[in-house]
Amino acid sequence: MLLSSAYCPPVEYFALMARDMTLSEDRVFPSKVHIEAKESFLKQTYRTRCMILGPRGTEMLQVPVVHSDNMRMDLVEVDHSTPWVTRTERALDTAYFSSAYFDYYRDGLFALLESGEKSLLKYNTAITLYLAECAGIWTRLSFTEDFTAPGTEEDDWRYLIAPKKNNGILAGMGLQKPYFQVFSKKFGFTPGLSMMDLLFNEGPESIKFVFSE
Repeated sequence: MLLSSAYCPPVEYFALMARDMTLSEDRVFPSKVHIEAKESFLKQTYRTRCMILGPRGTEMLQVPVVHSDNMRMDLVEVDHSTPWVTRTERALDTAYFSSAYFDYYRDGLFALLESGEKSLLKYNTAITLYLAECAGIWTRLSFTEDFTAPGTEEDDWRYLIAPKKNNGILAGMGLQKPYFQVFSKKFGFTPGLSMMDLLFNEGPESIKFVFSE
């Protein structure tokens, strides 16, 4: 399976990560996922943004990057020159302070946000692995050594998971179902949000929304 790097990816991203995970009576066999590391950086994608649900509705959180002459994904650096991490943490506190499991995952997530990691690829990967672990998803991630041209990989999801794009992934996997959201009474159920939203609201039950045995 081939996925793009993503910042606090949406729920369907993790459903794909969990798809090939298998369980036996005495052990878990992790899925194997390749992350595209050699592509040119694409703006306005989940590579640097994610969506949460707050008191004013859907809100986008974004990682600023340093622009250079070579914007290959494994060379892109996070721009830590502004207090964007503080703003991100305040947005998460505001949106999820009353959710059932926010306090349980908050410290671990905020430690990664505050890590100061320069590589966008490594930054995204560390957060993704943390969220996967919290959700009970066992996966082995590796990075591509060369760019994979579109159409050459059958199990390629790099360009299908995008903001404002109904990809139908959860429906196709039989996993499209609502879960509890803090502001659902105000806005109704909102799909397409970061895995953080599912974890903060459903905690250990999150695995049921991204994995079907």
